[in-house]
Amino acid sequence: MLLEATNLSKSFGERTLFSSGSFKIEAGEKVGVIGANGCGKTTLFSIISGREEPSSGGIVKAKGVSIGYLSQHACKDSKRSCFNETLQVFEHLSRLESELEELHTALENSTDQKLIEREQVKREIFQRDGGLTYKARTRSALLGIGFSEAELDFSVDKLSGGQRSKIELCKLLLSSPDIMLLDEPTNHLDIEAIEWLDSFIANSKSAAVIISHDRYFLDRVVGKIIAIEYGKITTYSGNYSKYKEVKNRREAATLNEYKNTMREVHRIEDIIKQQKRWNREKNIKTAESKQKQIDRILSELEIPEIELPDIVLSFEAKGHCSDNILSINGAEKSFGNKLLYRDVSFDIKKADRILMLGKNGCGKTTLIKEIKDGLGRLGTGVTLGYFDQHGSNLDENKTIFQQLRDAFPQKSNTELRSALALFLFKGDEVFKEISTLSGGEKARVSLCELILRKDNFLLLDEPTNHLDLKSREILEEALESFEGTILAVSHDRYFINKIADRILYFTDNTLLEHRGNYDDYINFVINRSQPAQNDKKELGSGGANYKKQKEEAARQRKIKTQILRCEAEIEKLEKCQSEIEAEISLPETVADYEKLAKLTAALEEVKEKLNAALEEWEELSTL
Repeated sequence: MLLEATNLSKSFGERTLFSSGSFKIEAGEKVGVIGANGCGKTTLFSIISGREEPSSGGIVKAKGVSIGYLSQHACKDSKRSCFNETLQVFEHLSRLESELEELHTALENSTDQKLIEREQVKREIFQRDGGLTYKARTRSALLGIGFSEAELDFSVDKLSGGQRSKIELCKLLLSSPDIMLLDEPTNHLDIEAIEWLDSFIANSKSAAVIISHDRYFLDRVVGKIIAIEYGKITTYSGNYSKYKEVKNRREAATLNEYKNTMREVHRIEDIIKQQKRWNREKNIKTAESKQKQIDRILSELEIPEIELPDIVLSFEAKGHCSDNILSINGAEKSFGNKLLYRDVSFDIKKADRILMLGKNGCGKTTLIKEIKDGLGRLGTGVTLGYFDQHGSNLDENKTIFQQLRDAFPQKSNTELRSALALFLFKGDEVFKEISTLSGGEKARVSLCELILRKDNFLLLDEPTNHLDLKSREILEEALESFEGTILAVSHDRYFINKIADRILYFTDNTLLEHRGNYDDYINFVINRSQPAQNDKKELGSGGANYKKQKEEAARQRKIKTQILRCEAEIEKLEKCQSEIEAEISLPETVADYEKLAKLTAALEEVKEKLNAALEEWEELSTL
């Protein structure tokens, strides 16, 4: 065991981030840390690294354990080249190499036995510690993380913040501490670099504790999940998918037990009300006894944790459009002497769900923007909605409400406030200025605006950036149910797998196509096991099968949309039923016959609608 945390708690004033957190980190173990934004993940890292003290509890580390933490601004002002800055992690080997060169020079004109022995000892240490390969490993890591050969010679102080972060990540990975603390290590990386990072961390001898929203990464790399939820730290064995499975099962069992128990509590409460109405001494004693029974049950009852208010998303496609959504033929784009892409040609058909992949800087976002600005030929009735990861559609000088008010002047204030409430902007929060919002909040405003537009063709540029895990899953569910057409750019491999039925990928300044999701694409790229014609627009006899698959996928999306709407109606009716039943049980209602009759009739009507909705749900669920 390298590290053990016992009963960790951290509070800031009256706000408690987490409490009673206990976990262990074993040698070589890979651990994912997850939780909503602001739950305390980065604070937990600060405590583990010793930069911050817990409010209570403690961390015990094995003797001599080294912990490496990703620095944010360590090489900001460095004048070294990218390669030489990264080599600083091997400074001891560099010094040893210089000493060996001096000894080698000295031995050219000497047979001093002590010098010979010293040179042998130094050389053995140099070879044992990786001296023969440290420069090659450094170069390989920098290329793997996404730098080009030319960029290795660039001065660090001239690099972007994202590039400097990649250097710091390389330095941490190459330093091989006993425990690596990695906070969102896949940020700033394209898919090829993320694939390299997956492999590097998984094969590293170091233990790694990783904060990440990248579910595909968490599935491939980690064997344990530390979840910070509801103010508690809980440990789960397995990867992210296993965590979801176990968590959902636990929550379902707890909720089922809670509902069964509460039904019994309500039954006993009805007995108490009846006994109190009779108001005899024996009845009063019975009521008191039953109340004690309820108190005992509730004291032992585990109340299900209630999730933070969900963003409830539902994309609708307005109007009818042709089957031909977009056609692009021979598109080309350059900036000065730099060619981004040429001879880009592809067609998009109705209900296609296309993800565009490629290295950073290859032209993905540029192509999406060009399409938004009119590149290509749109089909009849096609309306185009655009989501920009940077929120360029938002006016920094406006409030959230003003942004929507100006975008949708035909909608009432109530409609706009209701829409914003779905994205957790309630009350005075709608009057926050756009300039003060976090990246995640801006993404939610942009998504709200996009949903209100009800376009039938969505262009999405990194839609999951800035969103936490829960929000990403909600967005995916909404897009899976969307009956329109999607063209998106994303580095989120989990998202790509869920949404894509076609992949467009940049290579050699042009765009090729592969049908299927991310796993299909990566198997093709790595194994080259698919036939060469898979990169062509038509697949011969396979084209018919593909069309059938698309039609079936569209049918399933339609059914899922109907199920979601049906579930929302059931929830609404169940809530209405509970409210009417609560009102009927009030003493003043019981005494008012006319009111009681009206409420009873309303209750029967709600029950009929609820039964019909439940029957519809069951029928849809079997399709």
